[in-house]
Amino acid sequence: MKILDGKKISNQIKNEIAFEVEGMKARGEKVPHLAAVLVGNDGASLTYVGSKVRSCKKIGFDSTLVHLPEETTEEDLLKEVRALNENDDIDGYIVQLPLPKHINEQKVLMAVDANKDVDGFHPTNFGKMALDMDSFISATPFGIMELMRRYNVETSGKHVVVIGRSHIVGRPISILMSQKGKAADATVTLTHSRTKNLKELTLQADIIVSALGIPHFLKADMVKDGVVIIDVGITRVPDETLEKGYYLAGDVDFENVSKKSSFITPVPGGVGPMTIAMLLKNTLLARERHRNNRK
Repeated sequence: MKILDGKKISNQIKNEIAFEVEGMKARGEKVPHLAAVLVGNDGASLTYVGSKVRSCKKIGFDSTLVHLPEETTEEDLLKEVRALNENDDIDGYIVQLPLPKHINEQKVLMAVDANKDVDGFHPTNFGKMALDMDSFISATPFGIMELMRRYNVETSGKHVVVIGRSHIVGRPISILMSQKGKAADATVTLTHSRTKNLKELTLQADIIVSALGIPHFLKADMVKDGVVIIDVGITRVPDETLEKGYYLAGDVDFENVSKKSSFITPVPGGVGPMTIAMLLKNTLLARERHRNNRK
């Protein structure tokens, strides 16, 4: 069993990006600039955005945080989005989800300029990704693909079972892994809450990508020997015996499933760090595109 160490690989990617940024500075070029829009004070969102800002500083990016109060109206948020679209200094930006319930998330995400959509959520980018065209790929699926590439996980001709059909992870990873290329060329089965024979399917799987959000859902009796496990889920599980009052758990019963796995991602330290690394990679790509478009 080999650990797919997302923390280690994400640090490698950040170092590679930092090297490119040093080259930009030496040539007198503008460095990439990533902005983040945060509405309210959701604890997990604050932690995630804070991590992005620190990562930007570490690799030499410029960063801007637009932090708006919880009661911000949809109209005011859309004004901020339009301002970011029109700001030539900003190469890419993200609107941190979830948004407060009184704001229509889809309406806001649709208003983001697809050329600055480094989260890869805009329909233009999703559609281009599905057609195997140059686009911003949603950071979590992008990170999963890169993690498997760097560990040389064999995917060609393999049966992949994806658990969960979200637009952010399940659907895009099912498309990416069925396309041609490295960490792809697989036969993919996309499963979800209405799938009736899930255990039967997971027992056939060479690779399982679980993006369900149910702690310890995937048990050892649901997988075959030698399986590759990509655990995208991360849930706070209450535990009063711990100082923090909780622990972080993935979708997979790691202790038992790892004994049957050839490769497996830990939680935390697997897919999560890769998501931030690939967001930075998308921002670097956005900077390069903007520079080329101005030539």
